[in-house]
Amino acid sequence: MEKSQKGCSIIACNKKKHYLRTNNALRRDTAPTATMNIIRKFFILFLLLPATIMAQETNASFKFLRLPASSHAAALGGNNITLPDDDIMLAVHNPALLANISDKSLALSYMTYMSDSKSAGAAFNLILGERSSAAIAARYVDYGSFDGYTPDNISTGEFNAKDIEMDFIYSYLLGGRWSGGVSGKFIYSKYESYSSVALGVDLGINYYNEENDLSLSFVLKNLGGEIKSFEDKNHKLPFDLQLGITKRLAHAPIRLSATLTNLHKWSADDFYNADGSEDSFSKLLLKHLVFGADVLLGKSFYASIGYNYRISQELSSEGTEWDGLTLGAGLALNRFKFGISYSKLHISSSSLMFNASYNL
Repeated sequence: MEKSQKGCSIIACNKKKHYLRTNNALRRDTAPTATMNIIRKFFILFLLLPATIMAQETNASFKFLRLPASSHAAALGGNNITLPDDDIMLAVHNPALLANISDKSLALSYMTYMSDSKSAGAAFNLILGERSSAAIAARYVDYGSFDGYTPDNISTGEFNAKDIEMDFIYSYLLGGRWSGGVSGKFIYSKYESYSSVALGVDLGINYYNEENDLSLSFVLKNLGGEIKSFEDKNHKLPFDLQLGITKRLAHAPIRLSATLTNLHKWSADDFYNADGSEDSFSKLLLKHLVFGADVLLGKSFYASIGYNYRISQELSSEGTEWDGLTLGAGLALNRFKFGISYSKLHISSSSLMFNASYNL
């Protein structure tokens, strides 16, 4: 990444304020034993949890939680948990990334979705101390209006459908290069006269070596389920176990990212193909991989491209292999940042996503 005069990335560090990880970079050797003990506890937690939640997605609902929150992540295939940039919306993808965000960042987002559906979001953060940071994020998905009918085909008028998500995010700097994070989720859905409430948790850990421009992350997403259901049977959240890497090439302004998703699912029955075919192991492996690349043009502009093979297969009966292609770009001007992305998340239409943020 391009370096600012203060030693942090030009995208991930505000010129007037160091972000949390930079403020603590010199502290990584002050208490190495305590730091390593904390890191070991995080790894033990991450190793044990998947064994207890392999059935988490049985009867899963709230699939809107899989939609991207950051236009930059959307441009890199729709899933990214390792970007070390100063984009507060990335903390929705991995709460550990909140350690990279400048103090008092305010962000807004807007995305067109299927047909007349649209999504809007907002986020704000505060640095709480030398190692802690907290944020609140919200997302609203409006599916539009629908005509209601009884089983006897009698009109009941129009009704609306919507989903609302509130995230309460906390990150802690475990060491100069390690951060951990947790996100508590409140989810509310209302379709016509039916409503549901759910609670969830995301857990994330990130390793970021700024000198080598290397970022590694491991995330458990959407642990939890309904506390008030649409019907008699409660549903779980769409659990996802993810592992990711982002690395800038040593002698080129190119940054590569790869994210492994759904690492707990390796049966062909777990995935859908629009043409009804059954996956070979190689295709099954590709459905777990999301690829992306950034071209860093100058100190404040990036252009992104990504590919999501799983999406291309889920939409391909009515489309092409290019349906998994994603594109985007972003601009950082001191305190103000703006991003835009293109992707296809539903067979009915393409999606455009816009992010804008300002450091107060």
